[in-house]
Amino acid sequence: MEFPAFQGGWLRHHWGVISDIRSIHFVGICGTAMASVAAAMQAKGFTVSGSDQSVYPPMSTFLAERGIKVMVGYGERNLEPRPDLVVIGNAISRGNPEAEAVLEHKLHYCSLPELLKEFFIRGKRSLVVTGTHGKTTTAALLAWVFEHNGLNPSYLVGGIPLNLGEGARFTDSPWFIIEGDEYDTAFFDKRSKFVHYLPEVVIINNLEYDHADIFENLAAITTAFRRLINLIPRNGLLLANGDDPNLQALALDTHCPVKQFGLGEHNAFRAFNVRLGPTASEFELPSFKFHLDLVGEFNLRNALGVVACAKHCGLKNHQIQAAFSTFKGIKRRMEVRGIPGGVMVIDDFGHHPTAIRETLRALRLKHPGQRLWAIFEPRTNSTRRNVFQNELAAAFDDADQVVIAQVARLELLAPAERLDPAKLMRDLQARGKTAAYLPDVEAIIAHVAKQAVGGDVVCVLSNGGFGGIHQKLLDRLERRT
Repeated sequence: MEFPAFQGGWLRHHWGVISDIRSIHFVGICGTAMASVAAAMQAKGFTVSGSDQSVYPPMSTFLAERGIKVMVGYGERNLEPRPDLVVIGNAISRGNPEAEAVLEHKLHYCSLPELLKEFFIRGKRSLVVTGTHGKTTTAALLAWVFEHNGLNPSYLVGGIPLNLGEGARFTDSPWFIIEGDEYDTAFFDKRSKFVHYLPEVVIINNLEYDHADIFENLAAITTAFRRLINLIPRNGLLLANGDDPNLQALALDTHCPVKQFGLGEHNAFRAFNVRLGPTASEFELPSFKFHLDLVGEFNLRNALGVVACAKHCGLKNHQIQAAFSTFKGIKRRMEVRGIPGGVMVIDDFGHHPTAIRETLRALRLKHPGQRLWAIFEPRTNSTRRNVFQNELAAAFDDADQVVIAQVARLELLAPAERLDPAKLMRDLQARGKTAAYLPDVEAIIAHVAKQAVGGDVVCVLSNGGFGGIHQKLLDRLERRT
């Protein structure tokens, strides 16, 4: 079988002709993006295998259905017979026995973003959606606008768009829409993932401090975004949220065209006649009104970025609105999981104070007069630390009842770096909240089941599985009826 010959590039420089690669092994294959790309590489005709420490649905099922061999646990044995290429996932660090064997035997290896760049993005029109918050929603909405209008885009987003059914797809279309993550690429490449994505158009929704484990401060994150912007060609476009003060300097220091979007008067794409309702949002651009079934100013601004990008790529207002009218949202973004006994249980991915605040603000708009619970799991490398100690309490202002789960792996942090749960409780109570710090999922479920009543809205906020709390809570509430 012959594989496409790429012109120049990292692969050709380091490995010779790309058709020499026949077999590929993925270390950490059960990550959503890793599994999706592994399946796509198999569809291209490569022999694909993988390994992971934790192999469980839905990705284990996804891989099994495609006949991809997955080995449980890491070790040199997984590299027999020797693959032509090893893709090492972002979660893999030095000391991993499989990664150590790759280095010792000098096998060809790369990161997932490098593989994406050379096998899927090069030669395409790459639309990169990034920012501290909202990038999954924005990328999914943009992908649906293109899909709904028959453009059949490739896409890779960090969630499951309900319209599309999966978080990644790779097509022959000239369009590639990708969520650009600022997190580092791999243990051997500490640059942000998004610098590998050959951007033609970049949307930056906002810029705040996050990822305290790899970025020292806001300035360090700003530098990462500046590196991305520096890769946009002269015939490309930077679309930046003009209402975010942290983006102002970045938008001025470019070699590419720049257009700003937002609500302020200075924005090239300025929304006016904004209406934020309990079930939908509306805004106008000159001579056209847009309507979408997403709630809150944050989502409205995400949609405005999509409009700006889609119009730049040749789509008309009515085509964009047709897609908006049929967009169903994304799993784990204010997703209603059930309403047992009249208690609405919502799953949300929010984990940064700003994301928590905006999610709860939107839910307050959506459910005025109802008691709103916020159950938060501080499990990220930022929220486990005290970098957001003061901001966290204010993030829950729109909630009535707040439950904080025991901070994950707190003992692994130096005492001076740790989030102080006792202080967080005091701060929440000082702001008039009924707050509890509980040791585990079972204690949280018992607490909510004892106090929640019909009409309450319970929002679970976590970027992880949270011990299966969603279904367990639904089951417990159902048993009360």
